[in-house]
Formats: sequence, C-alpha cells, structure tokens
Amino acid sequence: MIRYFIYLSYDGTAYHGWQIQPNGDSVQERLQQGLSTLLRRDTTVVGAGRTDTGVHARMMVAHFDVESELDTVQLTYRLNKILPKDISVQKVCKVDNEMHARFSATTRTYHYYLHTNKNPFLRHYSCELHYPLNFENMNRAAAHLLDYEDFGAFCKSHSDVKTTLCHVTEASWIKIDEHSWYFRITANRFLRNMVRAVVGTLIEVGRGRMSVDEFCRVVEGKKRTDAGESMPGNALFLEYVGYEPNT
Repeated sequence: MIRYFIYLSYDGTAYHGWQIQPNGDSVQERLQQGLSTLLRRDTTVVGAGRTDTGVHARMMVAHFDVESELDTVQLTYRLNKILPKDISVQKVCKVDNEMHARFSATTRTYHYYLHTNKNPFLRHYSCELHYPLNFENMNRAAAHLLDYEDFGAFCKSHSDVKTTLCHVTEASWIKIDEHSWYFRITANRFLRNMVRAVVGTLIEVGRGRMSVDEFCRVVEGKKRTDAGESMPGNALFLEYVGYEPNT
C-alpha cells in the first residue's frame, strides 16, 4: 500500500465537526465521499485530530492508503472540483508508510478570534464581546500555561481520554487592531474543548473576575467546574499541524 497526505482547509460553519457523525454532516465524510468517487473504491481518511461543530481549519492534514501511484496534482484539482465550496484541498503528497496524520504530528496551533465592537464582517469567524478586557493580565495568565502539563480543568466532562497531559509551548493574546485580538496556542496535543475552555477562563481574568493566581489554582485543581465557560466554536481555527521531518 502507498500512503498519501492531504492538506486541506475548511469553513466549519455547516458541519458537525471533522469526524464522521451518525446524525450530521462532517468534513471527514465529505472528503471520503470525494476520494471514493474519484478513486472508484471505498477510501477511508484519517485526520490529524478532530474539530468540533462549527470550528474551522486553515490547515488540516489527513492520510489515506491506495495500492498504486497517483497523479497528485490531478487528484488535487479533481477533488476541488467535486468538494463543496467550503472545503479546499491545497495539496496531496506521497509520504512514508510509517507517517500517520494524527500520531506523527508533533505540534498543533489554534487561533481564537474576538472583537469588541459590532462588526458585520466578523460575526461568523470571531466572538463579539461588549465589555472591557485587560489583555495584559490575560497574557500574564496565559504565560503560566507553559508551566503545567495536566489540563484536566479544561477538558470536556465525561470525555473518554486516557490522559489529560499536554505540552503547551506557546500561549498569548495578539492584537490585530484597536478592536480585534486573537489567542494563539501551540501544543503537542489538545483535549476536547480545551482551547475554548482556556479562552473562557482567560476572559474571566481579563474582566477582573479572576486573578492570575486564581487562574493558576484552577489549572492546578484540574476540575472543569472551576474553569470558565466554553466559548463559541465559530471563532476557533485550527491554524497549523506540524510534522518532523517536514512533510
């Protein structure tokens, strides 16, 4: 068998996340249908991770296996012709059979966008808030995420994860303009709902309802009930998936 990676992006508004669902449309299902049609055989794709309902991806990676060599340029073109307009394939490339879209990934980066003024052009892809936020304190708290390994406080309740350990290497709020910011976080892996829960808790810090020390105690306590609310999914983007060596 020959293994290929697909690099794609998608607007998640119309989908119940990446992973195939019994009762809803998913990006994985649409991609599998497209590949199966073009390759004339049932084809399964394995993604680098899962994104939840309404969450977007500027870069998602998936792999699939076939028995013979493919014209990757032609396949990319034909996939983009039959996939919905909200899913775009950037490239298809052959990789070593040992490469795995999920398990070979070494880093993942997410961005969460928010704005503090009414803006009709941001409403689908950014979270609109109408109270002042102290981003300096939010960044002080975010920096402490690099000091911890167990993020059970930000894991969705009743998730079937074997471990809540993650290695965060980057976490900061970045200003776009007077009214717009985004939170950038990079780690080797993420728990379900983790980024949105982290953002919700940092917003509590920014509103002055939680101190930086209290934020740290929330992380150390490992209880989801102590953390802030999970923010809306429409403002979250999977930005980057990294591999070594670069694929």
